[in-house]
Amino acid sequence: MSESVGLMGGTFNPIHIGHLIAAEEARQEFCLDRILFIPNRIPPHRQNETGLLNGDTRYLMVNIAISSNPAFRASRIELDRPSLSYTYDTLVELKKTYPNVEFSFITGVDSLLQSPWHKLDDLLKLLKRFIAVTRPGFDEGRLVGRKVELGLSEGDKIKVLKIPGIDISSTKIRERIRNGKSIKYMVPDAVESFIYKNHLYDSDNGSRMTENTEFLILDSS
Repeated sequence: MSESVGLMGGTFNPIHIGHLIAAEEARQEFCLDRILFIPNRIPPHRQNETGLLNGDTRYLMVNIAISSNPAFRASRIELDRPSLSYTYDTLVELKKTYPNVEFSFITGVDSLLQSPWHKLDDLLKLLKRFIAVTRPGFDEGRLVGRKVELGLSEGDKIKVLKIPGIDISSTKIRERIRNGKSIKYMVPDAVESFIYKNHLYDSDNGSRMTENTEFLILDSS
């Protein structure tokens, strides 16, 4: 029997409980064996984004966040690629390495509606399904219209997943840190401790960190 793996890509700058809830809901709803979190190195639609921590820092935060869930794992596949992080290229590489695995890609529906997608129809051909995570009250007619607009031959593979309405984003978390506001319960406790202990996001300190930076990690036991 083929293994069924969900892929969740993103900058994870930082990873927060919305990401974790979406991943766990997708795992249960679509009977996925595990979820692979894939922090991207150079997101095509955010090449000029300021305040993006280096990949190793974000990868470490992802591992801290998912450590308590045995079905969650992290991958460096895009961080170790020197070029732009196109999801299509990642799927091609994964399918070559794991030809018998069925992959589902998980992302927020806003990303599908607003961001340009590189070879989206070809990407869908490589996937078992494309899971578009929505919040309560989302008008599914917008997604139908978007599929028509894109002229997708594989559009039926796009599945809607509704999750509890949690209005959290990485952007808001970074803003709260800069403004001295609490982020408790917005990120896992261990991630919160890691961010504050290493003074991430309270200035441009985090964006200057390199792969050789030594981090302070608090014991969360």
